[in-house]
Amino acid sequence: MWDVILNKFKKYPAQKKVVRLLLERGFQVTPEGRVVSGGIKLAHTRIAKEVGVDRRIVDGAASMIAQDSLLRTIFTKIRPISSLREVAPELKLGVIIITPVDAAQTGILASVAACVAEHGISIMQAIADDPMLSEHPRLTIISDRTIPDDLIGELLRCEGVKGISVC
Repeated sequence: MWDVILNKFKKYPAQKKVVRLLLERGFQVTPEGRVVSGGIKLAHTRIAKEVGVDRRIVDGAASMIAQDSLLRTIFTKIRPISSLREVAPELKLGVIIITPVDAAQTGILASVAACVAEHGISIMQAIADDPMLSEHPRLTIISDRTIPDDLIGELLRCEGVKGISVC
């Protein structure tokens, strides 16, 4: 699906970089061609600086999105999500970061979730990076408590798991 979106920008590599950032962050584009997060307008100059392009590139990408019916539908409905990863230690929650062998493989989340559940640990949040949008996709699990050592070894034996980091 992301290929369809990104292919619309294949002739415009700088705009494609902007679109990747919008998708990664869940930023929306209004029908008027303004980038927003919820109801908050985001400065195109700040987005340009983040991506490393001129502001006019952001203007052009947002305008193209606003003019294309498929892109407009997607970018007016996409939403950012909140991650507990950085605050988990302060909240006494566990964090497991899974590095997959191949992030496109099916069943990784299911096998990890089953393994965690077998230890009586509740998953508060699971966020999987999209392999089409992330260079190094990871699966981040936030649990209701810290992760016991014996669970780490079991998780490493789950199909599709290449590595684990526990915070």
